[in-house]
Order: sequence, then structure tokens, then C-alpha cells
Amino acid sequence: MTTTNWSTALKPLLDKYKGKAHPLEYKNLYQLVVMVVLSAQDSDKNINNLAPALFKAFPNMKALSTATEKELFEFISKVRNFGNKAKWLMELSKTIKDDKNIPLTMEALTELPGIGRKSANVIMRGAGVNSEGVIVDLHVVRVAPRIGIATGTDPKKIEKQIMEVIPEKDWGEIGMAISFLGRETCRPTHHHDCVVSRYCAYFKANH
Repeated sequence: MTTTNWSTALKPLLDKYKGKAHPLEYKNLYQLVVMVVLSAQDSDKNINNLAPALFKAFPNMKALSTATEKELFEFISKVRNFGNKAKWLMELSKTIKDDKNIPLTMEALTELPGIGRKSANVIMRGAGVNSEGVIVDLHVVRVAPRIGIATGTDPKKIEKQIMEVIPEKDWGEIGMAISFLGRETCRPTHHHDCVVSRYCAYFKANH
């Protein structure tokens, strides 16, 4: 059985999506951190819709650190799990205090409330720093096993599997590229639009 060279197989995907802006419409790192926390188990579209009013009221980390739960609820009550997210944002902003203090390492980011590995990877990509992992969102969890680059449904295990077969220099982009493939193309009938179908396990098994 031949093993797929995933670095070669996914190059067209990287070429297509490298540097493409994240669907969250943020204007700076502070906004990205807040929107990433809010978007967990919710849609990017919902967060994009409510973000402008939230950031008008709390334009930076310093302003956010003075917010009360009641004040935050006014802006984020339509967000899934908004009670916990308000607490996380209050704690996070009091810890960071100022936009310039936003950490940009996996270890420091994941110590903050409401930020796991996926969120940290998104923030690091947005900041343009060297990646320490691969973004694995719901789209990647669905698409990566379908392509055949990973197995299972555990995001941490999928991330590890992708990191083992993709060069470190591409870690920062590959997760987002697979996510965009999932968002835009990877549906049962869209194989002709897919730049990786010739390597895809699902496609091979069904054609």
C-alpha cells in the first residue's frame, strides 16, 4: 500500500488559501482574541454581527477590563454560552490589562480562560507569529478524516496526526486551508471543485 505524501498532496490547497483572512471580521489582535472566545460553539456570522457594537463600547483590553457582567450581557446575550463567556472575557482582560500584553505563545494563550489550542492557533495565525500547532475547528474535524490525513473525531488527536505529516513551516496555514475547503467545497457532490480530490480517501472509495 502506498502512503500519501501529504505535503505534496495538500500543496494545491495551501496555494489556494494561504493568507486568506479568517471569517471572523476583526480589525486588530484585541478584537480577534475577544471574537475567538465568543465564537466557540457559535457561528462566525453571529459574532461578526454583534462585534461592532461590543467594540464601540469596549474598544480595547483596558476598557474591557472595567466591564461588568451586566454590561457585557447587553452585547453578547445572543451568543451561545454567553454567561461563561462573559466571565472568561472579564477574567482574561483583567489578566492581560493592555492590548500590548496579549501573549503570543501556545502555552501562555491556553492558560487564559476560554482559550484552547484551536483558539490559540487562530490567534497566532492572525498575529503572524510562528505556529506551534494546527487549527482544528469543526470543519477540519469533519474534512481531515474524509480526506484521509487523520482519523477519529478528537480535535487534539487530529491536530497531532496532521502535525506528524505536514512540515512545521506549513502548520500555521494548513488547518485554515482544510477549514476553508470544508466551508466552501467539501460536500457530497462538489468533487469537481476540489483541489485535493485525487488524493482524497473518500473520493477514491466512492468513484
